[in-house]
Amino acid sequence: SGGWHGRTARRQDALVIGAGSVGPGWGNGKATAVLFAREGARVFCVDVNEGAARETVEIIWGEGGEAEAWHADASRSADIERAVAACLDRFGRIDVLDNNVGIVEVGGVVELAEEAWDRVFAVNLKSCFLAMKHVIPAMERQGGGAIVNISSIASLRFLGVAYASYYATKAAMNHLTRTTAAEYAARKIRVNAVLPGLMKTPMVEKSAGLAKSYAAGDVEAMWRARDAQVPMGHMGDAWDVAQAALFLASDEARYVTGIELVVDGGITLKVS
Repeated sequence: SGGWHGRTARRQDALVIGAGSVGPGWGNGKATAVLFAREGARVFCVDVNEGAARETVEIIWGEGGEAEAWHADASRSADIERAVAACLDRFGRIDVLDNNVGIVEVGGVVELAEEAWDRVFAVNLKSCFLAMKHVIPAMERQGGGAIVNISSIASLRFLGVAYASYYATKAAMNHLTRTTAAEYAARKIRVNAVLPGLMKTPMVEKSAGLAKSYAAGDVEAMWRARDAQVPMGHMGDAWDVAQAALFLASDEARYVTGIELVVDGGITLKVS
């Protein structure tokens, strides 16, 4: 089966929430699930789009890995509770939890509808809370685990696009990560965040609001504009996020907890 970075004698069991992709190509959760499997983990792939989760699972099975698809709305406690129970029933453990659910609604505090604010908070932040709420007791019983929350550099600063709810949810996720990490460190549960920068993923491509904000709806022009913003000269992709998540989930990061790992090609180093 390969080894989890070749460092652990026992196979790892991972729960990836948001393991599907919203369109063709590689979203962060899909790439992370596949990379975890390539490292030898069994992966329980949860997504609100069951077909998308199945597509990820079929890739893993096609490469000789082991995975299972599960449908759940990550913002609903009962759905997450059932998904966690099903994962434990299937694998017996959850060594790694990867929270990879997120949506974008463009609009500052004045423009954004209250319903949109509530929806983004439910999907981006409540989902992270619920997943940790239901997974941590299992990790405590088994003697430890690793949690990776996928945040964003939007949690750190204004990125030129008005999306108040996205900024707020990701900033809250960072602090929830830090405080939960401190609370559970003595119980051998590590909690870290990955903060992707400007990434070329299906979620960005499918966001009409982002393309409109960047380039009057022209997706190719948006890609060029985003590439130009980054000191390295290009956006990252889902595999950059997946590799960061793999490190934080692995034994190589056994002494790392409560951090925000920025994966952004240097963009947060710039003044403008």
